[in-house]
Amino acid sequence: MLIAQPGMMGPLALRNRIIMGPMGTNYGTGDGFSTERDKLYYALRAQGGAAMIITEAMVVAANARNHRNSLCIHHDKFIPGLAAVVDAIHDGGALAVAQLNHRGGLLRRSVLGMEPVGPSDGINPATGEPVRGLSVAEIRAIQEDFLTSARRAWAAGYDAVELHAANGYLFQQFFTARINRRDDAYGGSLENRMRLLLETVALIRSEIPELPLMIRISATEYVEGGYSEAEIIALAQALERAGVIAIDLSGGSNESPALSRYCIQPPSFPRRFLEPYARPITEALGIPVIMAGRIIDPEDAEGVLQAGSAHYVAVCRALVADPYWTRKAFGRIATPIKKCISCNVCFERLTLEQDVACVANPLVGTEFEGLELAEPQLADRLPEAQRRRVLVLGAGVAGVEAARVAAARGHVVEVWEKADVAGGQLPLAIAGPDKADVAGIWSYRWPQLETLGVPVRFGVEATPARIRDFAPDLAIVATGARARHLPILDSAPCPTLHAWEVIREPSRIPRGSHVTIIGGGLVGLETADLLVGEAGCHVTLIEALPTVATGMARNNRFDLLERLERGGMKTLTGTFVEGFVGDQVMLRSGERRWNMPAGDVVIHAVGPVPNRDVLPVLEQAGVDYVLVGDCNRPSDFLDGIRDAWMTALAVERHPKARTHAAALAVP
Repeated sequence: MLIAQPGMMGPLALRNRIIMGPMGTNYGTGDGFSTERDKLYYALRAQGGAAMIITEAMVVAANARNHRNSLCIHHDKFIPGLAAVVDAIHDGGALAVAQLNHRGGLLRRSVLGMEPVGPSDGINPATGEPVRGLSVAEIRAIQEDFLTSARRAWAAGYDAVELHAANGYLFQQFFTARINRRDDAYGGSLENRMRLLLETVALIRSEIPELPLMIRISATEYVEGGYSEAEIIALAQALERAGVIAIDLSGGSNESPALSRYCIQPPSFPRRFLEPYARPITEALGIPVIMAGRIIDPEDAEGVLQAGSAHYVAVCRALVADPYWTRKAFGRIATPIKKCISCNVCFERLTLEQDVACVANPLVGTEFEGLELAEPQLADRLPEAQRRRVLVLGAGVAGVEAARVAAARGHVVEVWEKADVAGGQLPLAIAGPDKADVAGIWSYRWPQLETLGVPVRFGVEATPARIRDFAPDLAIVATGARARHLPILDSAPCPTLHAWEVIREPSRIPRGSHVTIIGGGLVGLETADLLVGEAGCHVTLIEALPTVATGMARNNRFDLLERLERGGMKTLTGTFVEGFVGDQVMLRSGERRWNMPAGDVVIHAVGPVPNRDVLPVLEQAGVDYVLVGDCNRPSDFLDGIRDAWMTALAVERHPKARTHAAALAVP
């Protein structure tokens, strides 16, 4: 495997070709200090085998915070905490690189009153706030900020520094003529637009010549009026001449969801999508190139190197999903990779100023992410006295996860499923266009039950007698949710279906039908996606909230909505369905009321309700139980898997309820 081969990057020796790309976490303190949480997060990815860890973009000036809890490096007081992070990375056998950034015009006043500043006066496209053009004196001060921050990173023990000149931030704002409208030495010609970055590189190189310097750039802006391939190659070659040791390639800009999806790609984007733009840059340079861009599986990374598109591969979200991705890829940990599904919950939480979480790995950023708890089948089993009998009711994702973790820790586990097949609502989650990667949630977990020897019994109706016969110390209830009944649909003038029925069998809707969908959450949108495209249906989607799919990551939501709008879907937000009259549906938005044709079929996608039918049975059997997944609270895979995982880790803390013989004697 090429990805397993060691390599050199300037003076730095790398143990393989896998780089952890930088992404914020919001695991720091509100005043910019690193924490034990940061340290453990990065340490695990180093222990997991990555050759180099590029830590999140750190703030070079007090007036340029990225996020409320982003790491800072603009004062010496931050050095001890960062040094502890570096030491933890080194202890894991990886190199540590500090990424330094200034967001420029993408600064937000909502983050501690940060003022957007850039090459020219303008508008922050992400917020609509005014951007103030920088004076030359202010440019000099920012360059000095980068220098002093680089010096602190070097003092903290970092092996190299990376300047963030990609994704729409300050250096890129100066480089692209569509934003930079200056008429002085920092604007106009290509040479002038490169000046800010090249001068900053020269300043750091002159003051700290022993410090290896890397640069991240966007290979393309993916927007009309953006810089050309020739221009970005010219910049990369100028950086090589300036003495940087590597170019790290990303793409797009975080100035809007339309462009941000090229930085943080939704599942509709192909794997290795940046390659066509990376290869010409790689071929034009004599220094190593790192390429990011939806690298999910080891085969994706290997393919990039085999094609000569880059020398190293930046894996970011996939390493959030599984810190041990690299060692698993090399066959050094004998268990499957928890695959990133490109849901972008991680990035969405960051933009909402929340801490980063992961659907595939809901324990990211916690002390429970260590290998012995993430992959308990690889650790020693609990002592006999701590083992319990566990009955899991439901073989969906949450139930299977609870069974996986509990059985791997040594508990006696059995799964009962009322249906004839396992999977719960997973078939619904993977049915939509571009949702195939979601299957990784299941393919990681389900095979492990067979490996662990966990019996899964299908078509089982739980009864008090059966439960008492099994005599569990604890029942984990993972019976999911059911569709909500909407009485208002009883008077509909046309057939009505629930969205789940349509997702399971889209052919139930004849091609070209006029369809009304009530409910604009994720399920409603994905149902529309199945009907608008190849089925050629005419869809009107009605949502009571002001925005559709509010729980969906904005990059993914924009991508899906753009596709639906191209397909002609009509969306009514802030609109309530009040009933039907004749063949019309009655609508209300504020004080306005009107009717529209109900169409050929009405589909409802209003949130489900928990299925807790088995609880009276468990209470009659006298068995202690806990709810996980949708039967606890209808939500998403993140909540469901976290419920199950953490509940399974708590099983041994439940007392042994009774001996098996005593259980059988209970009337």
